[in-house]
Amino acid sequence: MSEPELSTLVTIKCKQQNIRAVRFNVDGSYCLTCGADKKIKLWNPHKQLHLKTYGGHANEVLDAAGACDSSHFVSCSSDKSVILWDVTTGQPIRRYRGHASTVTCVKFNEESTMAVSGSVDNTVAFWDTLSRRQEPVQVLKDAKDTITAVQVTNHEILTCSVDCHMRLYDIRVGKMTSDYIGQIVTFGSITHDGQCFVLSCADSTVKLFDKESGELLNTFSGHESKDLLLENAVNEKDSHIISGSANGEVLYWDLISSNCTQKLVHCKQKPVVSLSQHPTENYLLTACEDEVKLWGTKAMEE
Repeated sequence: MSEPELSTLVTIKCKQQNIRAVRFNVDGSYCLTCGADKKIKLWNPHKQLHLKTYGGHANEVLDAAGACDSSHFVSCSSDKSVILWDVTTGQPIRRYRGHASTVTCVKFNEESTMAVSGSVDNTVAFWDTLSRRQEPVQVLKDAKDTITAVQVTNHEILTCSVDCHMRLYDIRVGKMTSDYIGQIVTFGSITHDGQCFVLSCADSTVKLFDKESGELLNTFSGHESKDLLLENAVNEKDSHIISGSANGEVLYWDLISSNCTQKLVHCKQKPVVSLSQHPTENYLLTACEDEVKLWGTKAMEE
């Protein structure tokens, strides 16, 4: 099944030096951009509107995640901290400082009662965002190297690491499954049906694994990862895998056949490091250097 051709609907110049991450909010109406300028910006990308700037980190902001009701978000930075923000006032509510090094990634759980962060200190920390507690509720210390990505579902946590392992924690039964992937895993996502993992690897491949059996179902290639921490995404229908590339392209592969069905060019020969798929519709955000593009079909704009 071929996807409709996507084209650039909006280009936003963020004025944040370099964008480290772009993230849709829970319903896809807003997005957050994390900048090398130590700030986070809130946008309505569909209308090209800059709504607010959040400043409070002492170094580059590397990731952010919106809460389920969009009233708060969390961000993490190479200043070793995680900050919980009030969206409306623009003020930090809490600042968590439990990591010993750069915090690379952060996510909320489904109810947004807990923030989960991964760090260069090889740990994953859980922060209770409802209480005033400053220490992490729990710290996972299984990884032997930098945590590159975390994903959180209602009862599972997926972590990816430079130690070439992917680890899945089932919170209900307190079980951890570790899989050796053979390559540095730069990013991981979970398909919407919860059946598969999509792992971006440093050997310029994206790999699809069955969650239950751990079996490798498919490998997608054609992009260049070089030494970048490239991200991947699964489209809203679970039919295509999406990845950025070091050469400025964004590739779409058919999940079943692994054929590349579409190549978007964000910018020539400059890496597309971050991307974010709209939760329910065929929109994609991509970040390259200081600009963010919103991709969609022309029909959606009419």
